[in-house]
Amino acid sequence: MRIVWSPLAIERAHDAASYIARDKPEAAQAWLLGVFEAVDRLEAFPQSGRMVPEIGLAEYREIVYRRSHRIIYYAEKSALRILTVRNFAQRLDLSELGLD
Repeated sequence: MRIVWSPLAIERAHDAASYIARDKPEAAQAWLLGVFEAVDRLEAFPQSGRMVPEIGLAEYREIVYRRSHRIIYYAEKSALRILTVRNFAQRLDLSELGLD
């Protein structure tokens, strides 16, 4: 299973790490590495994430990272598309996933 990160997902992950880095640069680096490791595990277990409640379609799934962030992805037959990384405190904007 191939993993493809969207530009938005990469931007959001780096934004979150930058926010953490304001106080703890080492923690930010570890956090970001952990996000990529969590996503890499999806390669072996692509259906391990739960369905995104706001969408309700089986192809749109998410994993929770450190109880604070949602990593939302779209499962295709040959690839997983990482769509966004969101803090739970942020409302999910369906338009950024190509859904309205």
